[in-house]
Amino acid sequence: MSRIGKQPVKIPSGVDVKVAGRMITVKGPKGQLVFEHPYMVTVSVGDGQAVVERENDKKDARARHGLVRSLIQNMVTGVTQGFTKKLEIHGVGYRAQAQGNKVVFSLGFSHPVEYQLPDGVSVEGDKKQVSLTITGIDKQAVGQVAAEMRALRPPDAYKGKGVRYSDERIRLKAGKAAK
Repeated sequence: MSRIGKQPVKIPSGVDVKVAGRMITVKGPKGQLVFEHPYMVTVSVGDGQAVVERENDKKDARARHGLVRSLIQNMVTGVTQGFTKKLEIHGVGYRAQAQGNKVVFSLGFSHPVEYQLPDGVSVEGDKKQVSLTITGIDKQAVGQVAAEMRALRPPDAYKGKGVRYSDERIRLKAGKAAK
């Protein structure tokens, strides 16, 4: 039995979880999320908790048991608290500005780079324009936006310049040895 999958998901007050066939809808104070779970597991809601059970002990069903439970937990957490990721921008002249539903980066290229934000994800920048805070209710969307922004200019291995996560530590390589 999956250690993660067998634990019930506690549903706090103010959150409404509905299961219709394979569609799971979670509504909360911050918004609504919808997920279609695989056919190998069943989800039941009652007594303030959601329980995920698998239909058989085949490898695919065992693999998806804990996954579905974690996804439902992330949906409940997202509509109650939301998710955030922080990015830092290191480098002389490197900066980012949030402008409505897009972010304009200046990353040492000959042109500014514009990143269009998807629905449900918002970005705030600081006054110095060297850090960004990405927020949203969908954990996957927040992580994907952060990864795509980091990929615009990943951290350099020699000087450490570029876009990185706030908790990411870069090990710098030694340059050429002078004789």
